[in-house]
Amino acid sequence: MIGNIYKGNYKLLIIPPLILIIASLYFIPQIHLGVDFKGGTLITLTLNENIDKDQLKAELAKENIKANIRVFQTTLGYKAEVEVEQSESLLKADELKASFNSMIALVEKLEVNSTNNSNALPQYLEKRKDINAITNQLFALAKIDKKAEEIGNLNDLRKDMESAYNKVYTNYRDLISKPIEKSVKYTSISIQSVSPALSTRFIEKATYVVLLSALLSVIFVFLFFRKLVPGAAVLIGAVSDVTIALGAMGAFGIPLTLPSFAALMMLVGFSLDTDILLTKRMLDRPGNSREKAFDALKTGATMSFAAIIAFSVLFVIANATRISTYFDISAVALAGLVGDLLATWGINAVLLLWYVESKEK
Repeated sequence: MIGNIYKGNYKLLIIPPLILIIASLYFIPQIHLGVDFKGGTLITLTLNENIDKDQLKAELAKENIKANIRVFQTTLGYKAEVEVEQSESLLKADELKASFNSMIALVEKLEVNSTNNSNALPQYLEKRKDINAITNQLFALAKIDKKAEEIGNLNDLRKDMESAYNKVYTNYRDLISKPIEKSVKYTSISIQSVSPALSTRFIEKATYVVLLSALLSVIFVFLFFRKLVPGAAVLIGAVSDVTIALGAMGAFGIPLTLPSFAALMMLVGFSLDTDILLTKRMLDRPGNSREKAFDALKTGATMSFAAIIAFSVLFVIANATRISTYFDISAVALAGLVGDLLATWGINAVLLLWYVESKEK
């Protein structure tokens, strides 16, 4: 059985997690954004046999398509992921759609006014001309032989604009699929496209969630403990966990996707759980402070190892089947849980012990 690690010069326990955090800060800038957050197209292929990814990349380059290609073996055979950046046509389509949507409500209002007031007709015709020009650009981009001037009803114009916008994406997917079909034999294909507008929305929502969760965590922790040092120690532990997890993402090439982002948010909750467990036992229970810290360590470590085992199983399954959602969640969770062991019991516990023993003296 392991003896009490907090006997002796326990302050040395802070060194390993600090080294890990410093290393993580170096790797964080190397995190690769997934399709969810940067936009683009991700094609997942279940292959009949292994392929030459350089050859496929060259075939796509002939169509002016820049792609990152990964080929890996699973228990179910070979799989490939082809990640393609946003094209100029998709960016332009998003821009035109945004312009259309920003104007259509005004044009509809002016149309109604013009039927009751002839003085409003010139303004309506001017704005209708502008929105027709936008729609015609989208028709041309989608390679649809149609003119907006021929569509009298604005509801029909809106529907045709949506169809043209979707057609741009369909055409682009076909453009990518054709060279793949020439070069690759596969049994199944999955195509996921995220528009620039949607990826921007994901980033905005993710930022909002992070800021809101951080604010609520700060409020809860300081209202719960009503003391600066214990409250700060809990928050330092949570930040350390996420920092270590992000560092692992940068070091091992785990992309920032919606699943990995969800795993990071889960780690915040888990970290607060173990940190609050430690802090409550240290502050509320009677007895020797070092024994209390070690007693909390035994309970908290049991929780952490149980979670590590569970996510290790998921990680093995994810590697065997190469299901990207499972892989992103399990890999980030494992990195964060290991970080939580070091940060909670090497940083948070040390700060609390120093605080409690200083008060006792």
